[in-house]
Amino acid sequence: MHLPFTKMQGAGNDFVVLDATRAPFALSPEQIRRIGDRRFGIGCDQLLVIEPASGLDHDFRYRIFNGGSGDEVEHCGNGARCFVRFCLEQKLSDKTVLRVRTMNRLLTLQAMPDGRVRVDMDPPEFAPERVPYVDTGAPELAGVSVLSMGNPHAVLFVDDVDAAPVEVLGQRIQALSAFPQGVNVGFLQVLDRGHARIRVYERGAGETLACGTGACAAVVAGIRAGLLDGAVEVQARGGLLRIEWDADTPGASVFMTGPAETVFTGEITL
Repeated sequence: MHLPFTKMQGAGNDFVVLDATRAPFALSPEQIRRIGDRRFGIGCDQLLVIEPASGLDHDFRYRIFNGGSGDEVEHCGNGARCFVRFCLEQKLSDKTVLRVRTMNRLLTLQAMPDGRVRVDMDPPEFAPERVPYVDTGAPELAGVSVLSMGNPHAVLFVDDVDAAPVEVLGQRIQALSAFPQGVNVGFLQVLDRGHARIRVYERGAGETLACGTGACAAVVAGIRAGLLDGAVEVQARGGLLRIEWDADTPGASVFMTGPAETVFTGEITL
């Protein structure tokens, strides 16, 4: 099978994007892992799939698969920005504002005049059953903020993200039974009330250069802890993201703005 693809990146979080608007998506987890392999495939953090709308309230369906595991996951904010850029460049739509349905959310994505994309990430959720999260009393979670941005996150506050044991703690926390669907583990360093740095150890992918939902979760945690204001410039290892959230408004969405770029196009034989 010859499969055309587009390689994209958003703040260093990289994706293989597939257009499934004309033919159904039918790759196996093994094939997805092959595509995601950086030595034997194309290489990516996630595989993004664009499918036709399944209802009148959105323009497209948006599906996300982890490149390392082949598993389908709920949400990817950096991927959502690339989704818009792909649709415009491939002329799948001429709209600068798109509504897309994910596994569990309906997102509004806006292409900005400066080339960045702004994403309405929906409100954060804190109820344990919505994460999902079960308090098992694990000592590793002392002082950790747990929430959902459409996918589960655990956020740790650190003095220096460069010195943080991201892989060791990331793996340890992901292995806890407290997270029945796994968890993305974020490490947040607050620089001042409007600036922060993050690293994220993602489910099924390991540490990535950026994680959109992870940046949102980290800023929300920082705002709730009284450490950050409502608009924050977040430096990930791969680029800069702007996260905004009004904690004083019930049900307020988190907004993320950042870059989205095409790297190259090609075809792989599976």
